[in-house]
Amino acid sequence: MSIEWVRRYCLSLSGVTEVVQFEEHLAFQVLGKTFAVVHLEPGMGNFLTVKATPEEYAELIELPGVVPAPYAAHNHWAAIETEDALPVQEVKRLIGRSYDIIFATLPKKAQAKLAAAHQRKH
Repeated sequence: MSIEWVRRYCLSLSGVTEVVQFEEHLAFQVLGKTFAVVHLEPGMGNFLTVKATPEEYAELIELPGVVPAPYAAHNHWAAIETEDALPVQEVKRLIGRSYDIIFATLPKKAQAKLAAAHQRKH
């Protein structure tokens, strides 16, 4: 797993764009709403930050290598400290779940448009 792997995976999701924030973070967004953030400097901060449900957040931060995300923990964001803290399949699941949480907050019209565009792509 690497930043590039995470980048490719995030960008494969419907309607996702990327934006550099604070010069050292790469945020992945769907219609301007962030669902995942990676640190561009390996070893200089948490590897990946994702949104979770309140229940899943409580479970996640009990795992070794997963901590409350700085400045965002109150909104149930969890930070994976290193690339190897969790298995790749679990990281994929967490990214997908974070995307789903944020996607669900979009207006219904926007959700339908993105879903239709995704179906045309695949």
